[in-house]
Amino acid sequence: MISRPFPFFSSGLRLDADLHLPDDGGAAAPYPVVIPASGYQGLKVIHPERFARALTARGYAVIAFDYRGFGLSEGERGRLVPQEWAEDLRAAVDRAGATGGIDAGRIGLLGWGMGGGVVIAEAAEDQRVRAVAAVNCISDGARSTRNMHDEASWNSLLERVTEDRGRRAALGRSEIVSPWDIVRLDRDDRTDGYVGEELYKAPGFGSGVSLESADMLLRFSPQSIVHRIAPRPLLVVHGAENELHRPEEAQWLYEQAGEPKRLHLIEGAGHTEWMFDEHPTFRALVEELDTFYTEAFATAPAHA
Repeated sequence: MISRPFPFFSSGLRLDADLHLPDDGGAAAPYPVVIPASGYQGLKVIHPERFARALTARGYAVIAFDYRGFGLSEGERGRLVPQEWAEDLRAAVDRAGATGGIDAGRIGLLGWGMGGGVVIAEAAEDQRVRAVAAVNCISDGARSTRNMHDEASWNSLLERVTEDRGRRAALGRSEIVSPWDIVRLDRDDRTDGYVGEELYKAPGFGSGVSLESADMLLRFSPQSIVHRIAPRPLLVVHGAENELHRPEEAQWLYEQAGEPKRLHLIEGAGHTEWMFDEHPTFRALVEELDTFYTEAFATAPAHA
């Protein structure tokens, strides 16, 4: 894999990104491109680069970037707003379409976790995107967040969000809280263990999140707009034993989507404990993604 810095701007903010290319000396250029969208607290060095290592070996260019406010990207720290992330993703598509060696007619999106909802939001408004894959996604922010909480912690979160609206109106700033006050990892042992052992290796992972971010997450509902992707193809993949974002999230998204669409529940898989380069489940996912994008890019562009 050949990698080079690939910064771009979104809403006037400089976002840190890398372009990853197949190590073939440009022989197969222009390359189809896949742009991964990270999930909650995600950084480009985690799953986007994992997908880059796997997909460049199969002939794709991959753009891995950090959302505004993350990593070396500009933006307010602690602000984690999926609606704004969709704008960052659209800017990545803009950058891809203006870059030599990349085929602007073969752009695919790949969302992970919360990023699975972000790719839906971006592609619903952007006909340049030819194919969309959502893995372990959320389809409704309020429902998926509620399902992570017991009654007491849910009611507490709602009270804090309500109080913070007044704080923001009076002081102009939102309270910063632990990210795990919003996303309850402790109710999913497999994901909690993986996060503690693997994801905290990434500098900056686990940093505080504003309550305004939670407020915006509760308003985020990709399932309400997923139908706009059709007739472009949609692939929804989800761990059948995912206790963080329940399989119902994938099923709801799939039911609201138009054709062509495919839903695959991975038996025996949770949310993220299998995300290692050589894990059989991850390698099978890459094979499925490759087949999906190859077939999508081989057909004439579909227009709504």
